[in-house]
Amino acid sequence: MCGIVGIYNHSEASILAYLCLYALQHRGQEGVGIISFDGKRNYITKGNGLVSDVFTDRKKLLNLPGKIAIGHNRYSTHGSNSYENIQPLVFNYKGDQIAISHNGNLINLKSIKTDLEEKGTIFQTTSDTEFIIHLFARAKGNTFEEKILCALKQVHGAYSIIIMYKDKIIVARDKHGFRPLCIGKLDDAIVFASETCALDLIGATYERDVNPGEMLVFDSESERSFKIFEPEPKHCIFEYVYFSRPDSRIFGEYVDKTRRKLGKTLAEEKPVPGANIVISVPDSSNTTALGFSQRSDARFEIGLIRNHYIGRSFIYPTQVMRDFSVKLKFNAIGGILRDKSVVIVDDSIVRGTTLKQLVRMVREVHPKEIHVRIGSPPVKCPCYYGMDFPSPEELIANCKEISEIKSYLEVDSLEYLSEEGLLNSMSLPHDHFCTACFTGKYIEQMEQIK
Repeated sequence: MCGIVGIYNHSEASILAYLCLYALQHRGQEGVGIISFDGKRNYITKGNGLVSDVFTDRKKLLNLPGKIAIGHNRYSTHGSNSYENIQPLVFNYKGDQIAISHNGNLINLKSIKTDLEEKGTIFQTTSDTEFIIHLFARAKGNTFEEKILCALKQVHGAYSIIIMYKDKIIVARDKHGFRPLCIGKLDDAIVFASETCALDLIGATYERDVNPGEMLVFDSESERSFKIFEPEPKHCIFEYVYFSRPDSRIFGEYVDKTRRKLGKTLAEEKPVPGANIVISVPDSSNTTALGFSQRSDARFEIGLIRNHYIGRSFIYPTQVMRDFSVKLKFNAIGGILRDKSVVIVDDSIVRGTTLKQLVRMVREVHPKEIHVRIGSPPVKCPCYYGMDFPSPEELIANCKEISEIKSYLEVDSLEYLSEEGLLNSMSLPHDHFCTACFTGKYIEQMEQIK
């Protein structure tokens, strides 16, 4: 997924970028980087791990002077989790440096790579982001902006990007607007971030989203907008289901509000008669569970306690780490759950292993019944646009029927939100969303994706 941030025209740009990356930590935990520009040269700090692992003291931020900075939290999808892939990526160009932060996945890489390699291109990383820079270097155009525009017209898939070149910041989104990217203002400074929760942290005011298919250029001369493609909105609906923070506003709507609608619709579609308690799998399904309880006779309770010093198990890169993190991350409250008919509301089931362990944990405190309700349809298909869903064979809903998943989880009942219920809970028209992970209906032809 990744989290990206840009700060333009602020005397403490790198400090603001650092704070924004803290707010966006949920979007990537594998690496972090910030690069700044002081009017003469660039300064960069990056490394593996969390924001707090890399920026361990104030001195590291003071070593990033300047009024312009961009940053990135890495969540590896395309390319290995190695140091050279940690962004922002930096490239030399005509005696200066270009830095780029990218959220999303490009899909037409095979044909581009073949063409570039035949022309002598040598790749420094295994990240798809690097393709944009190589296309830029060979692009036709009289200005920097024209060359970037030419490069972006050649790539397909998902990209929300921030580019820094000397005193310029360029931001852009693909024509579908798969991934969120917003613009805010802080006094005379302009802030760009994946989610509005980053703006809230530093006291910036939300202005608008970067439009799908739009490229914006900010420099000392002016602010300019370019159209890369005509917009064809296909926002990632899983951002609402799971990934974005509930206090963020993405795609024009607040995440918390949407998740409550998901929970209410789920309760109406798949009620649990006689249930006493509704609990969430904190934190991503908290508001979905609240919505469910508001449409049922069962009261909402905090039945699972989360250790907030542990990261999101979904985005750990290996299954062993995900399994171990469950017990570190959660504990059931016996006094709440014992002898009760319990509804566990979760946002989604991907592999099923985490939920299975949670059910076992809840079972150990002796509830009367355990029912599971999922605030999205079954995840059956991989995502090629920046969500690191595993291969189809690892997706439990691709391999098992709902009745078989129920048996695997060892619960009394299991039901999912319908596709129609999911889309009806959105504030935008149905055709403005990508639901490929649920339906297998990809935006591009499968031949192009593969």
